[in-house]
Amino acid sequence: MERRTSSITIRDVAKRAGVSPATVSRYINKDVPVSGQTAQRIQAVMDELRYVPHMAARHLATQRSHAVGLLLTDMNHAFFMPLIGGIEAMVRNEEYNLLVATYSSVNQTNKPIPIGQHNADGMIVFVETLSDCEILELHGAGFPLVLIYRSSPSGSAIPSIRVDNKTATTKLIDHLIEAHCRRRIVFVQGPATQEDSHQRQEGYRASLEAHGIEYDPRLIISGRFDRGHAYRTMTDFLNNNPPEFDAIFAGNDDSAIGIMNALYEAGLHVPEDVSVVGFDDLELSLFLNPPLTTVRAPTEEVGRAAAKSLFDLLAGRDVDPLILLSTETVIRGSCGCPHEHAYPVYKKERR
Repeated sequence: MERRTSSITIRDVAKRAGVSPATVSRYINKDVPVSGQTAQRIQAVMDELRYVPHMAARHLATQRSHAVGLLLTDMNHAFFMPLIGGIEAMVRNEEYNLLVATYSSVNQTNKPIPIGQHNADGMIVFVETLSDCEILELHGAGFPLVLIYRSSPSGSAIPSIRVDNKTATTKLIDHLIEAHCRRRIVFVQGPATQEDSHQRQEGYRASLEAHGIEYDPRLIISGRFDRGHAYRTMTDFLNNNPPEFDAIFAGNDDSAIGIMNALYEAGLHVPEDVSVVGFDDLELSLFLNPPLTTVRAPTEEVGRAAAKSLFDLLAGRDVDPLILLSTETVIRGSCGCPHEHAYPVYKKERR
């Protein structure tokens, strides 16, 4: 009768492979190199016996789970695909596992943080997931953290990966003013709690000031970096006797999609009546009609840099407290520049 896989022990593997249990342990935990032939023989026996190392026991023996975590607010957004891809590539290269969970300290105050010292060796923390207090508590306990799209809490030096929002936005507003003579530019804000939104608004105001254009608070509306919210807000704006405007900085590309739909329904044409620009350069942005002028943010590189910083922490290497990644302005048709490709977004119903 064949033994059940769960009853196979490391001693059984060692005996069949003709090595000591310690050698099998070293091979499984990869803490000390094992010769190639020996490693192949051990793996062959493990496959034959269908032996699977018990991860909890492995963690107790090594004090390492060989997993790192990523904490996000949600995963229902195209923005997260390249971010997770960049992180996962680095994690796979290190032969670790990646745990991804969603959490918000605002909406889940009675629930425990899903990733921590009990199941991961360190964690990458997205903006608006953990509060400053939660971050400082984990950091104070010695749990390695890297923050993305937010600064380290005051008085701490937790590594942070961000993008240059202010300069990128200034350049894009400069383009609207200088290349297309736009002077009444609506700014669509992101979430009030996100640094990215504040920094982009600083860039917007810096460009207006540099061109002698007065800041008009009536041209500031909410978008929350969300296409549905941006669509509703723009629809309300258009329906309530809005001030004169000739361009829109949509906050991000997802908001731009909602903005362009609201303009279309109101009978306004992009870019003939209104220029529209975004931020992020989502894959979909090229296929809007007209294609979206935007800022190409290095989202995948943010993920790679965050994962590298986390593994440097785990290895005891020095880590930069702040990595600020540069961006690129991508000129397409929605601002008014000629663009060789145009893809239909609004399709008439067939009769």
